Amino acid sequence: MSVKAFELVPAVERDLLMGDKARINIECIECCGRHLYVGTNDCFIHHFLLDEVTSSKGRLSYSAQKLLHKYLGLKKPVAELRAASALERLIVLCDGIVFLVDMVTLESVPSAAGGGVKIRGVTAFCINENPVNGDPFCVEMGVLSSKRRTVQIYMVYEDRVQLVKEVNTPEQPVAVSIDGYFLCLALTTQYMILNYNTGASQDLFPYNSEERTPIVKRISREEFLLAAPGGLGMFANAEGASQRAPVNWSESVMAAAVCFPYVVALDENFITIHSMLDQQLKQTLSFRDGQVLQDVEGKVMLASTKAVYVLVPLPLERQIQDLLASHRVEEALVLTEGAQRNIPKDKFQILHRRILQQAGFIKFGQLQFLEAKEHFRKGQLDVRELISLYPLLLPASSSFMRCHPPLHEFADLNHLAQGDQGKVLRCKNFLISYLGEVRSTDLVNGCRDDVDTALLKLYAEQDHDSLLDLLASDNSCLLTDSIPWLEKYHKYFALGLLYHFNGQDAAALQLWIRIVDGELRDSTRSDLYEYIVDFLCCSSNMEIVWKYADWALRKDPTKGVHIFTKRPVCKGGSEVNPDEVIAYLGKHSQALLLYLEHLVLERKIQKEKFHTHLAVLYLERVVSLLKTPKDEDQLTKAREKLQAMLRESHLYRVQFVLGKMEGCEELLLERATLHGKLEEHDKALHILVHKLRDFPSAEAFVVWASSDRDPLYRQRLFHLLLGVYLHDAPSGCGGSSEMEMAAVDLLNRHGEVFDAVRVLRMLPENWSLQLLRPFLNRAVRASMHASRTSQIALGLARSENVQLLHDRLKERRKPIFVSEKKGCHLCHNTFSEPSVVCLPGGVPVHVHCAAQRVRDSPTKRQLTNSSNHT
Repeated sequence: MSVKAFELVPAVERDLLMGDKARINIECIECCGRHLYVGTNDCFIHHFLLDEVTSSKGRLSYSAQKLLHKYLGLKKPVAELRAASALERLIVLCDGIVFLVDMVTLESVPSAAGGGVKIRGVTAFCINENPVNGDPFCVEMGVLSSKRRTVQIYMVYEDRVQLVKEVNTPEQPVAVSIDGYFLCLALTTQYMILNYNTGASQDLFPYNSEERTPIVKRISREEFLLAAPGGLGMFANAEGASQRAPVNWSESVMAAAVCFPYVVALDENFITIHSMLDQQLKQTLSFRDGQVLQDVEGKVMLASTKAVYVLVPLPLERQIQDLLASHRVEEALVLTEGAQRNIPKDKFQILHRRILQQAGFIKFGQLQFLEAKEHFRKGQLDVRELISLYPLLLPASSSFMRCHPPLHEFADLNHLAQGDQGKVLRCKNFLISYLGEVRSTDLVNGCRDDVDTALLKLYAEQDHDSLLDLLASDNSCLLTDSIPWLEKYHKYFALGLLYHFNGQDAAALQLWIRIVDGELRDSTRSDLYEYIVDFLCCSSNMEIVWKYADWALRKDPTKGVHIFTKRPVCKGGSEVNPDEVIAYLGKHSQALLLYLEHLVLERKIQKEKFHTHLAVLYLERVVSLLKTPKDEDQLTKAREKLQAMLRESHLYRVQFVLGKMEGCEELLLERATLHGKLEEHDKALHILVHKLRDFPSAEAFVVWASSDRDPLYRQRLFHLLLGVYLHDAPSGCGGSSEMEMAAVDLLNRHGEVFDAVRVLRMLPENWSLQLLRPFLNRAVRASMHASRTSQIALGLARSENVQLLHDRLKERRKPIFVSEKKGCHLCHNTFSEPSVVCLPGGVPVHVHCAAQRVRDSPTKRQLTNSSNHT
């Protein structure tokens, strides 16, 4: 696709060059700074001074002034001109002779030895633009001889030339270009790369020089451009490889030049311009009678047979903007990135970011959101540029102003979509996605408020699930802009979250309570009441907790009490005083009961008042159920809780609770438990056996009352119950028989607890042994077990005693070594006599030291295991 990359600007008009001489044609040109040299077919060199002139509209033109012209006297066309500015010389090829001409006077330069500086028999030459010689006042030149298949390397000085190397070639060379030690040659039938320093060569590809004029052009360090068969411009490096795709130009190309990133080619009728980056044809200019094309000092100059022109490249940014205006995004980016090496780093980064941002908006307008997002991210777009396209999304307080010149052509989203609501929706969904990705990156530094507020508005409008996630996390949403937007779309729960994030918990709770009470319509959370309870449970502001807990308790006391029972314990933080909570819950009896259960049963707080209070509440609950029409299930559960409390707690005031039960005959079982707590076991058993006639409960009472007590206490209670059965039996055969059976069952189930001898004395003589067989078996087994266990323990004790005696004797028999060189452990002086005292561990000390140690001991205890062995 075409792009205007160059303008063709006249430099030297025909009239200025040749006047009315019609037969004069241009053969070659050379430019050095502002100086232009033109060689013609009549053996003249014309010297012009070029000045660039920029119009008020920014258009570039050239003004040429002719300084001099000089006839060379050879009556042949001037074939080639090359400037050696450091030497102030022109290297001229005319009639097969290379010689030097002064750049100012155009006079031939005589040699130091006399005569002219000339090389004869030359068909072509080239200058080494990457010289290997470090002399700044010397030019390296490659020369092709018409008589020999060689390339000659010369050093050109101000007044002489010196042959330094002659390189043989397999065929007659036709064209040559030099870079460093590398010669790129067009031979008769092929191209090749030759290193004249090492002699290494690399054949490239075949080419017929008789059909087409070969082109060998150095374009950069160790890289060349060649005219290949099939109308291709091939790139080759010093290794003979091609790192760029070929350019597809005309078969009739006669010359080529490079002005990065473009390749300019000249044929009979046209100038074609291809990109080196994507190899596409970018521009074609009509140009008849083309004669010369070459790039000099960054300028591309060309000549027809009668005039000289300059191909002026348009500013790179203008080329890129033209491509973007045609929505050719990929080409614009390729051109931008390819031109990086020619632009200062800082300037390139600014240009590149802007082009990426413009490309992103073009893709955005085409609804190609993936590409747009990638360009926005790479171009580090200020996201407010994108948000500003969406009406009302930016906060009213935002100071953002759009970039100038603008990055896009859209007034707003409505202009882009042209009324298509489907497009509007897709664009909004893209913005939601993009803002969600970049809000936590450096791209939103300094504008987090604008981004989060815009995202909140989009979430609310689109009923997006992420609205709550945004507000529940760290955010910078502006409260004043967000409130009307959330109210507009009935997002009251979300508004409450925003209030909470901004430290306005009271406003949040008031809003949520209105939703639960039905004053506001918002179906975001069906469990909003439970959420409020959890919120109060976790709140550290006790003023708010006391204020709104009453509403929660009135709504549902069983869940509302979680405000206090599920409150997390914070390290270093003050806990809620349970006494304050109990006082607060006084008017909520059910919640109070649940809270006391939490304190006593879950947290295991060992305080008498809490245990007593809970026991009384259990009792009152049971009494109230006894007075109302009976609900057996509720009554059973309530009594089970009361009985468990009375049995398991040791902290409540037993007499106080017992007094509460006076006159309540339905609670005899509970009263028996209380008598047991008071160690009044006879009263408890009397109630259970005689009043309730509940023998299993009596047996269970004895088991409970004797648990965790010593065996004698346990035995006493079981004998007490047995005595009640045997001696307190009521008169009459029926009652006595029932008691006796209870006694038999008690003995048979717990025979190992009883003193068998004592039991046998208590039993009536008329009872059969068969009836007591289980009891006797358990008693005998228990007695035998106890006897054998004691025998085993006695045997183990004796064995341990024997072992200790053995160890003691063994220690006594060990020798104790005393010498004059060995010191006392207590005074550290040496021994002078064999009498010593041995401390535990076999450590010898002086007798007087051991005695002193005993006297100084606080307890004046005797040393253990001491002996007087010598």
